[in-house]
Amino acid sequence: MDMNFTMSAQELQLAAIEADRFNKQLFDGKKITQEMGKDEFLKILITQLQNQDPTSPMEDKEFIAQMAQFSTLEQMTNMVQNFSALSGVLKSSEAQAMIGKNVSVADGDKLVTGTVNQVVRGDFPLILVNGKYYDLDQVLSVNE
Repeated sequence: MDMNFTMSAQELQLAAIEADRFNKQLFDGKKITQEMGKDEFLKILITQLQNQDPTSPMEDKEFIAQMAQFSTLEQMTNMVQNFSALSGVLKSSEAQAMIGKNVSVADGDKLVTGTVNQVVRGDFPLILVNGKYYDLDQVLSVNE
């Protein structure tokens, strides 16, 4: 049985686009930081409760303040997730509005112009111009 494991130029391009999209989703478009999130905060609080001195337990005020901080952190995290979802919907809508329009796209150090023939929806939408897919962030201008 003869198997062919070579990929065409278009298949290589689609694979590179999917890898880029996966990496963007993996980090949710954010840079890795050393900031404490809600999971780390909860772990610290649980450890603190487990290791407190039984003869001198944590005061109610201190515990309530930490729980309020945790609640605030959780609400902020939920807001960020909702804003990210909204951003994805807006970007997809923006990309779909470009179908049939002439665009200028930055492709490395080259400027590519052409008509948008197709849109791939998602958190990081892609447009098809002159047979090649581009990230929506690469679009420099849109013309009628």
